[in-house]
Amino acid sequence: MTHPPTVGTAPQPAPAPAPAPVPAHTPVPAQPPAPPGGPAAGTRAEIVRRLRTAATTEPGRLQIIGAVLAALLVVFGAVTALEVSDREAAADDVVGRSQPLSRDAASVYRSLADANTAASTGFLSGAEEPREVKERYEKDIARASRLLVTAATHTDADSESGRQIAHLNEHLPRYTGYIETARANNRLGHPLGGAYLRFASDLMTEDLLPAARKLHLAESSRLRADYDDARFWPLASVATGVAALAFLGWAQRRNYRRTHRVFNRGLLAATVAAGLVTVWLVGAQALAGARLDDAEMHAQRSLDVLSEARIQALQARASENLTLVARGAVLTDDGRSDKYAVEYAQAMERLGTSLDSALRHADDTAGREPVEKAAGTVSTWRTRHAGVTRADQGGDYDGAVERVIGAEGSTNESFDALDTALAEALEHEQQEFTASAKAAGSAFTGLAAGAALLAVLGAVAAVLGINRRLSEYR
Repeated sequence: MTHPPTVGTAPQPAPAPAPAPVPAHTPVPAQPPAPPGGPAAGTRAEIVRRLRTAATTEPGRLQIIGAVLAALLVVFGAVTALEVSDREAAADDVVGRSQPLSRDAASVYRSLADANTAASTGFLSGAEEPREVKERYEKDIARASRLLVTAATHTDADSESGRQIAHLNEHLPRYTGYIETARANNRLGHPLGGAYLRFASDLMTEDLLPAARKLHLAESSRLRADYDDARFWPLASVATGVAALAFLGWAQRRNYRRTHRVFNRGLLAATVAAGLVTVWLVGAQALAGARLDDAEMHAQRSLDVLSEARIQALQARASENLTLVARGAVLTDDGRSDKYAVEYAQAMERLGTSLDSALRHADDTAGREPVEKAAGTVSTWRTRHAGVTRADQGGDYDGAVERVIGAEGSTNESFDALDTALAEALEHEQQEFTASAKAAGSAFTGLAAGAALLAVLGAVAAVLGINRRLSEYR
């Protein structure tokens, strides 16, 4: 039974609910875990995600194609510029460094051999050595010394060339000392002068000339290396160019299949630019290689053979002189023959072989005529030398000497004519080499800068061509 409220008593409010307990720490909303690898990995992941998203739409695909084309063309231009610059530098080195050094090394050998010949010729002349013979000897020694100094400035001391140069510089004064001692004794009429001359000749032929030959071989090896560097095809450039052209062809075919438009001017211009660089590159390399092959096959080989012939002539002449100086005092190892007479015959045999080879390498009249003249002179020299041998063996020593060093009808006259003819042939072949080698270097003129410029223009054209298509989606 409900009782009514008592009059005068106010109603009491219901008790407020107790407040919920406050936790000691307010929880922080959970964050997604950081990607492994740190923020950079997250950036890469975002880029990959965007690329994947873009690749699902045609505008996105076009943007990717444009970026790849631009990058490929720029790389093509950069690689071509670098490789062409290397080959152009190697071709320039053939003309301006390695071939001149190889030629100078051969000149060192020839100068030393000629000095030895002049010294023996002067000794045969008696106590009063002819002034022109002495001057020739001194010029040869001075030339060899000067060329060695020049070679040393372009050569590492630890290289084979550097070691041979140091050896020659060390022992050449010994040779000149022996020669001066021989001259002094010869002026006084002492037989000891002949012994010193033989000491000097042995030092030259067994020590100095082999060192000079090693120097020449080392410089010739450097020349061949520069040849190979200049002729080596720029494979990376050609491969990159072919890849760029192939990708451009694919992009234009794709554009045609989707729009039925035959040409996209930007992509077409990029293709033309890449094609021009590729054709220019291939043509320049082919031309440079042909010119270098011509320089080596028809000029450098002739130079090598003619240099050998000239040196062999000098060796034969020195041995001929020493045959009369020694007068049978120096025999071969078996004790049966005159050493210098045998060396003369061997040198003349090698000389004939070298001249036959030089005739085969001569490819024009101007190069062939002096070699033919030299071959005829060798035949005359042989005939005159036979007269020298008969006079010497018949007891006419003075007559034999006159037949060797006389002004007319002597072997010295034949030797001088031979040396002049070989010098003429060498001069012609040197001009042929220089012309061909310079033409090889000029084949690359402007290619490095032109390739870089055309590649950049091609990249810009490709991007503009792609943007033309993208504008259709806006």
